[in-house]
Amino acid sequence: MTTTNWAGNLTYGAHTLHRPTTTDELQQVVRDATRVRAVGSRHSFNRIADTDEAQVSVADLPVTVSVDEPARVVTVSAGLRYGELVEQLDAAGWALPNLASLPHISVAGAIATGTHGSGDRNGSLAAAVAAIRLVRADGELVDVRRGDDEFDGAVVSLGRLGILTHVTLDVVPRFEVRQDLFEHLPWSDVEEHFDDVTSSAYSVSMFTDWTDGGPHQVWTKSRVDDGAVTELFGASLATREMHPLPDVDAGATTRQLGLPGPWWDRLPHFRLEFTPSDGDELQTEYLVPRTVALEAIRAVRGLREGLAPILLVSEIRTVAGDGLWLSPSHDVDCVALHFTWRMDVEGVEAFLPTLDDALAPFAARPHWGKVFETTPERLLAAYPRLPEFRALVGRWDPDGTFANELTDRWLGL
Repeated sequence: MTTTNWAGNLTYGAHTLHRPTTTDELQQVVRDATRVRAVGSRHSFNRIADTDEAQVSVADLPVTVSVDEPARVVTVSAGLRYGELVEQLDAAGWALPNLASLPHISVAGAIATGTHGSGDRNGSLAAAVAAIRLVRADGELVDVRRGDDEFDGAVVSLGRLGILTHVTLDVVPRFEVRQDLFEHLPWSDVEEHFDDVTSSAYSVSMFTDWTDGGPHQVWTKSRVDDGAVTELFGASLATREMHPLPDVDAGATTRQLGLPGPWWDRLPHFRLEFTPSDGDELQTEYLVPRTVALEAIRAVRGLREGLAPILLVSEIRTVAGDGLWLSPSHDVDCVALHFTWRMDVEGVEAFLPTLDDALAPFAARPHWGKVFETTPERLLAAYPRLPEFRALVGRWDPDGTFANELTDRWLGL
């Protein structure tokens, strides 16, 4: 068996891929395994899902989308992609609080790595989790609910605690969103009006190549019931639909120019029916506390000469804090600095330590599903609950059934 991740920069080392069709089959796979790792939609850019033995996908388990209206939650199959869930949820009159830029990612994979969307008041996708059901290393099926002692450690788990079968997510009444784009926001406005820019809409993304002109695009996604953003300091309102990359066709992007639409078709940047790119890219992301965001942005701007040969585009977003131990937004409101790289593996790998050094003074936390290079000491400083998570792994998986080289290194195991 030879499989690669979506980007194509990795060939997995697993010799077997299990695709159980029932929970009983999944439990037996885990009981029989010496080493097994869950694999989702393969949108991670590092070896977090890799193993030298067996991988397991839960995408073929029976589909579940069950809304509990009084509790305002929906229980879904962990292997569902968000884009496969949202229309069913919308038809029932409900919505998720937020979505990531891609609807192509699986629910389980997104929450396990701390993936997020944008918005000053919007937490990560994992912050919407109310409960999880997983198969533990002993093959037992376990439910963990918000309020349980180990819940905050079990949600963003890097796949080290078990294989998820179901996830229960908070829902809100369905809503409509309009998306308005602005061009050429000066860095001086970012510096002077950062809070006003990021709070101008329900979700705001700034795209930049870090050159002196400032973000070349700002995407504002406003709830229709909140009104529209019509001005944004020195930026100009776009009069054409655009892709985040200049001169790339906007056909794969969600509708713009203020056209109202359902939450699920505006909050992502890209539409499910399109592949937003051919995968010929790498990605890195760091989240820094909002209180030091402008200093971190200045530090990255200082690296622009080194960035230029390898960068396609960067995105600046905001994420509300949560209580999840390994969430990149644990306990603090954050600003996310995202880097989409050219498929230059050697050049990117050579640059990553420089980027990590530049952002380390700001307590930067890397996104677990992207490529990054840091030290165990920096991870421990950035994630103060890391020792408690290590202890949880020791209790739930003492023999390392779900271990792999990369997560062992991150966790110091």
